[in-house]
Amino acid sequence: MISYLEGQVRRMPVDGPVMVLLVGGIGYEITLPTFVHHGLQERNIVEGDTIGLEIYYHVTDRQPKPVLVGFQDTKQKTFFERLIGVEGVGPSKAAAALIFPVADIARAIEDEDSTLLRRMPGIGDRAAQKIIASLRGKVTDWAMDASSSSDAAPAKPAEVDPKDAVVQEGVDILVGLGHRPNDAKVAISKVLESDPELADDIEALIREVFRSLTGVA
Repeated sequence: MISYLEGQVRRMPVDGPVMVLLVGGIGYEITLPTFVHHGLQERNIVEGDTIGLEIYYHVTDRQPKPVLVGFQDTKQKTFFERLIGVEGVGPSKAAAALIFPVADIARAIEDEDSTLLRRMPGIGDRAAQKIIASLRGKVTDWAMDASSSSDAAPAKPAEVDPKDAVVQEGVDILVGLGHRPNDAKVAISKVLESDPELADDIEALIREVFRSLTGVA
């Protein structure tokens, strides 16, 4: 399992979430949560620079393609691990949702401020309440960390489609079950159009999509 990578930045995304880090002649695709991407931009990291990233490595039987999520330090990574421990919040969804600094999200959890949480892509009211119920009292260390806080919203959050993380996570699961990526994406989009609330429950969403793909009533 990969927990840390250090190498040369081969591709730094401008707006997208995936960077490529060249380590020992191998290029690793690493998903960067928005707040991590912004942190690297603030450090003026560009292609050709050498950096180290803490890595969350995710692979399952349903999702055999490994997903690497990068963080600037272990504290950010540990918060991410707490977040994905919440029912219905998988790694892909959490990575796309983290558009605010960790300290701001942690304070919102401790203050039971669902308004800020609902501004995170893919996090609806039900998911926000689950996050608060599961993590309140467990993220005080992050909430008190002024060094990772920001009074301003990250750049261009409104351009992020809240369904993107859910759709991608669903596609990864269905591809792992043998379905074609395009068929999976179309089926997921149709189900979400019929019942948007399913965006808060990936397992229920996959059940509905699987029924639509297989014709099971």
